[in-house]
Amino acid sequence: MVFWRKKKNIKDQEEQEHADAVIHHADDIPIKPPSECVVDSRTKRDVEQIDDIPLQEMDLPTVHQHTVESAAKEKEELRDHTEEGGWLSRLASGLSKSSNKFTKNISGLVTRKKLDEETLEQLEDILIESDLGPKTAANIIESFSKDRFGKDISEEEIKIALSESMEKILSGVAQKLVVKKLDSEPFVIVMCGVNGVGKTTTIGKLAYHLHYKEGKSVMMAAGDTFRAAAVEQLEEWANRSGSKFFSKSLGDDAASVAFEAYEEAKAQGVDVLFIDTAGRLHNKANLMAELEKIIRVLKKQNENLPHATLLVLDATTGQNAFAQLDTFKDMVDISGLIVTKLDGSAKGGVLVGLADQFGVPVHAIGIGEGIEDMQSFCAREYARSLVGLET
Repeated sequence: MVFWRKKKNIKDQEEQEHADAVIHHADDIPIKPPSECVVDSRTKRDVEQIDDIPLQEMDLPTVHQHTVESAAKEKEELRDHTEEGGWLSRLASGLSKSSNKFTKNISGLVTRKKLDEETLEQLEDILIESDLGPKTAANIIESFSKDRFGKDISEEEIKIALSESMEKILSGVAQKLVVKKLDSEPFVIVMCGVNGVGKTTTIGKLAYHLHYKEGKSVMMAAGDTFRAAAVEQLEEWANRSGSKFFSKSLGDDAASVAFEAYEEAKAQGVDVLFIDTAGRLHNKANLMAELEKIIRVLKKQNENLPHATLLVLDATTGQNAFAQLDTFKDMVDISGLIVTKLDGSAKGGVLVGLADQFGVPVHAIGIGEGIEDMQSFCAREYARSLVGLET
């Protein structure tokens, strides 16, 4: 009997070593939690008491309690939000800060009838101030002036011409997120981005759409293991969107969460697995290395994983979005973008600059807090709304 127990222990140890070998690579950079997450005795005591804290007393982002019935009611309320009809009017309203700024500058510019060199320079400055970026602004102005220089031109004609130039750029990246239903494994989507861009909310909105509109089963994995609030918020969105939820202990290795969540989703026959990740500054090497490790661990399960790696960008950051995309793209294979908070910014032009400079597909945009306020990206609608034209 003693001999059998020893043999069993040896087998267990070998299985554990095999699992560790899959999750941990010999060349891994030791991942340390951000400095603000260093656990002292007081923090440890707080974490241990976290289960005793009512959800309403925790410092969570505002997420209302939802059931299937209340979500359906919210959907109906959003549909009746305006008489003009739903998404297009909300898009125009959401981009109003950007379009109002643009229109005001254009109105002040057209003081002469003919398009001359000085007007073109001022128009280029307006595009740069709208966060298109110097290179994109120069290209648009060059195209815009080609057949119009020295001719009479009105404010409306300027708007139409610029929207057409922007639409041409945006059309190259407007691409709906296609989530395929696979036979023997879930479609895996890794969400990444810097702190506060709205990754968790974006997962919730996409999951709601996939589950209730496309009939897919969805699981969310809490890969942000540093913050209890992040785990709680993701679980709330899972409940709200009719999704399954997977998490481990606070402080666990994020790569192991991804690894085990994939196995669990596969065992349950789930169609789509979203892996949430910790918000990380794009200039913090150790946190970026953690993201790279998550991807590497997934690929050990299947070299085709993840099927999509989406970067969430906050439109209010303006030109900083260029640096974020550039860094994340170098670290992992970013397959697509989702741009949020366009309703809270006058920097909507940044999306045109990103499309022109990087050419990364843009799947969806968010223009509000409602669960229906994220939709697939349409180049023409966006370009016309950006300059204040009817869509």
